[in-house]
Amino acid sequence: MLELLGSGLVSLWLDMAGVKIQPIKALEILAWQSSPGFVIALDPNPAGEMTVKQYLTKLTQSKLVNQDLIKSQGIWLQSGPMLMANHQGTIPLPAASLTKVATSLAAFKILGPDHQFETLISATGPIVNGVVNGDLVINAGGDPMFVGEEAIAVGNALNKIGIKQVKGNLVITGNFAMNFYTNPTVAGPLLKQALNHKSWNRSVVYQHSRMPKGTPKPEVVINGTVEITARPNPRQTLLIRHSSLPLKQLIKEMNVYSNNDIAEMLAESVGGAGVVKSTAAKLAKVPPSEIQLINGSGLGRENRISPRAACAMFMALQKEASAHNLSLADLFPTSGLDKRGTMEFRSMPSATVMKTGTLNDVSALAGVLPTRDRGLVWFAIINRGYRISRFRSEQDKLLQHLVKELQVANGVPNVVTPRSKKGSPPQLGLPSRNQIVYEG
Repeated sequence: MLELLGSGLVSLWLDMAGVKIQPIKALEILAWQSSPGFVIALDPNPAGEMTVKQYLTKLTQSKLVNQDLIKSQGIWLQSGPMLMANHQGTIPLPAASLTKVATSLAAFKILGPDHQFETLISATGPIVNGVVNGDLVINAGGDPMFVGEEAIAVGNALNKIGIKQVKGNLVITGNFAMNFYTNPTVAGPLLKQALNHKSWNRSVVYQHSRMPKGTPKPEVVINGTVEITARPNPRQTLLIRHSSLPLKQLIKEMNVYSNNDIAEMLAESVGGAGVVKSTAAKLAKVPPSEIQLINGSGLGRENRISPRAACAMFMALQKEASAHNLSLADLFPTSGLDKRGTMEFRSMPSATVMKTGTLNDVSALAGVLPTRDRGLVWFAIINRGYRISRFRSEQDKLLQHLVKELQVANGVPNVVTPRSKKGSPPQLGLPSRNQIVYEG
């Protein structure tokens, strides 16, 4: 039953779930298959509805919210085409970093999971005896995870060519960020520092220590300053073609740590918040009014998403991921597998794939968890109020209670089984992602 979602066997799925309805028209079946959030039946099992009612009652009894604020709490529980619970579920609410689900969906669809951002390293003058008689130019292509380890690997590649000194400047052009600093006037000096181990501070030393044992320490001395320009010298000799981590790994790291800078750069790479919104709404097949975005990260209460749309976006991402032999666990933190980032201090049922969202008065949680009696349960909870840690605790308890009522799944379904190495962070600074083009 866990794998029937999207298979077309809707009538069989409903029969197995104990739902008795009239025969479904063929067009309705096709509509459900093409619409992730389409609902054709209410769950006869009261477990979901009762769990949500108890949850909302506890919020008021414990004074987490008052009677006025209870209308600002949004919840949606869905299993396949069956609605399990709904409280303000179609109302767009401030969703904080649930916005990153939309960014993940749009970037995955538009760029593809194996897309890599390129950073080109060139020289504007001849190279004589290891010295660049000109500038070193960084033509940046928007890599959102160009960090110290990546810069160290670039420096080692330059040393491998034989370059140890640059007489001119370090010229930055394009969309360059380093260590999540998107302002090139900050990011540029960080790169200059990382290229020469004699100028390292403790931060760069630590980044180098996380790389494989025996990784060389680069020495590329740049005599000039850092120059930011939109029009670099057209006479350049390409030295190195640096590729970022694959997009699927960038998305996973963004969601594990809920990194706003990665999210903003990914959103910009596909055309901005407007493109993210329209693409996500189209793929999730929800009304555009249920996804309202001003950016790709979720910073700002103007980013509003309905709980139903959050669930539908997760379903759409599952569909897109499976077409590439990937799972949601390859793109989002998963309980029992990932013990870092936003998952570190949560207590969710095993194999729960999730995304959190937090502002000073918003605590949101959405994702999917496997159960025995209802298969995959897609959930979204958006709380309004200022007691964030208490909201998180109550969200976890809601999911735990739901799994207790619906029983633990027999085995972990493919949707929440990662295809990549389980729970492991990506290896940064891999030499293989630096293609040396210069032949001397």
